[in-house]
Amino acid sequence: LLPPGVCNLLNPAAIYANNEISLGDVEIYGFDYDYTLAQYSNLLHSMIFNTARDILIEQFKYPEGLGKYDYIPGFAIRGLHYDVQKSLLMKIDAFHYVQLGTAYRGLKPVPDEEVIELYGGTQHIPLYQMSDFYGKGPSLKQFMDIFSLPEMTLLSSVIDYFITHGIEFDQVHLYKDISDAIRDVHVKGVMYKWIEKDMEQYILHGDEIYAVLNRLVNHKKKLFLITNSPFSFVDKGMKHMVGKNWRDLFDMVIVQADKPNFFTDRRKPFRKLDDKGSLQWDKINQLEKGKIYKEGNLFDFLRLTGWRGSKVLYFGDHLYSDLADLMLRHGWRTGAIVPELETEIRIINTEQYMHSLTWQQALTGLLERMQMYQDAESKQVLLEWMKERQEIRSLTKNLFNPQFGSIFRTFHNPTYFSRRLVRFSDIYMASISCLLNYDVNFTFYPRRTPLQHEAPLWMDQLCTGCMKTPFLEEMVHIR
Repeated sequence: LLPPGVCNLLNPAAIYANNEISLGDVEIYGFDYDYTLAQYSNLLHSMIFNTARDILIEQFKYPEGLGKYDYIPGFAIRGLHYDVQKSLLMKIDAFHYVQLGTAYRGLKPVPDEEVIELYGGTQHIPLYQMSDFYGKGPSLKQFMDIFSLPEMTLLSSVIDYFITHGIEFDQVHLYKDISDAIRDVHVKGVMYKWIEKDMEQYILHGDEIYAVLNRLVNHKKKLFLITNSPFSFVDKGMKHMVGKNWRDLFDMVIVQADKPNFFTDRRKPFRKLDDKGSLQWDKINQLEKGKIYKEGNLFDFLRLTGWRGSKVLYFGDHLYSDLADLMLRHGWRTGAIVPELETEIRIINTEQYMHSLTWQQALTGLLERMQMYQDAESKQVLLEWMKERQEIRSLTKNLFNPQFGSIFRTFHNPTYFSRRLVRFSDIYMASISCLLNYDVNFTFYPRRTPLQHEAPLWMDQLCTGCMKTPFLEEMVHIR
């Protein structure tokens, strides 16, 4: 069934387009900092987990036994939802259905039957319970930030401890305490100190970032930076990656921007910082090249720069906080940085994945066409095929992550994360360095993928032949 040469088709360093976009039309490039310009090693997640865990024990007086829990790399994936009242961490698809086999309470999976019972006899989560525009619904929270991986693991570890030791807890308080502990790691600057102390260990791809920025400037593009991180932290990181004169590359640098409020709230004016990061008191009537600004808002930014519409391309890693408002409210072009893409593409390129997917499609086609046969022998064969299809789907899921699978797909549907990725980004890639593989005037054309009614021949139809094929005798050769 597998056509020759289909493996290794996808390039992990490619840029993928959701919308047609010509870089030749882009005059201004904007960037977030954390996980966009600065990519961090996974060691950072362990540090965030350990520090937040210790805050829970020392400041929130949680049981000292939690100290035995360590960060579990690869436990969670980005884009999961957490039902606060039910203490369930789970993956939801683009149609609001929970993917069975991916619901966890603590560190243990919840049986499919229990999940269905918890949601009133269905896998479907109603719209009113779902996350709002920024992933913060009334009862379900969505973890869209790469920094949320240690938060999900800590949440699961604490719940596991309480359940294992028969300790009753209030779900709302527990979720808030853990969120506050994680927030303290960021707000109190602990994380910044670790990174500043050992840049080599924490920051990846520094040389490539310099190459990208330098190339854009050499082609007369304007550059700006809008980040929620403080100036001293960004300054040290950029000096490490780009050099001491990094600010010469940027027309504007805005720190502690308070995104996503920066894009929607007009109330905070810009404030200027001096070279040492101290606040100035001037009223800001223009944004000057080489100066550092704090806070502010996008409406003043647009008024002072005149940078509007599709000539601006902004890159960020958070689909909601970085990209959604810019695309929907202001018409900027957007690029999503999805570091997980590189690993997932390498898995997709393996022969094991390709074989699993191809036979899964073939079985699906067989099931669809042969269900018209209702005799006892045929029904038995159909049941065996359904069981085999489910086994292969689980096997394919486990290639990505044993608990939750791919961040882009449930078994066959796009994930809730994927749907948002398509909605809020024109292009997406694993790293800013992917821009080095394309000319500065390159046009990205999204492939026309067939809608269900447009596809004359899917892979499974090619595999299983036409409807006139005899049921069992003629189908044996497929295996």
